[in-house]
Amino acid sequence: QVQLVESGGGLVQAGDSLRLSCAASGRTFSTYAMGWFRQAPGKEREFVAAISRYGDNTYYADSLKGRFIISRANAKNTVYLQMNSLKPEDTAVYYCAADPSATYYDVPTRNHEYDYWGRGTQVTVSS
Repeated sequence: QVQLVESGGGLVQAGDSLRLSCAASGRTFSTYAMGWFRQAPGKEREFVAAISRYGDNTYYADSLKGRFIISRANAKNTVYLQMNSLKPEDTAVYYCAADPSATYYDVPTRNHEYDYWGRGTQVTVSS
């Protein structure tokens, strides 16, 4: 069982930056591919970014490339999401997720590929 706890959300203005963190329990963090998803009010949860087990491979939603950066620190059991040039449409609850079945370079992009989810952290971007 893996527990994931997100932090770093908040209320910011358009153009600002935020860094989200997701801390994982357990000793096998490096065996999980990790992902970030978000869900805006009235919308389905959508993929944001994913990172492979040792950070060698990353993948982003097309609309977010160049603004968001995913990274991980396996020694700290933590995955990060650096969000730059934030826009009001980035307002959502952001969730991290873990895929324990991932192979070395896997960067899962679909909800059902992840077995463990955090409770989310709210990001609100005002115009």
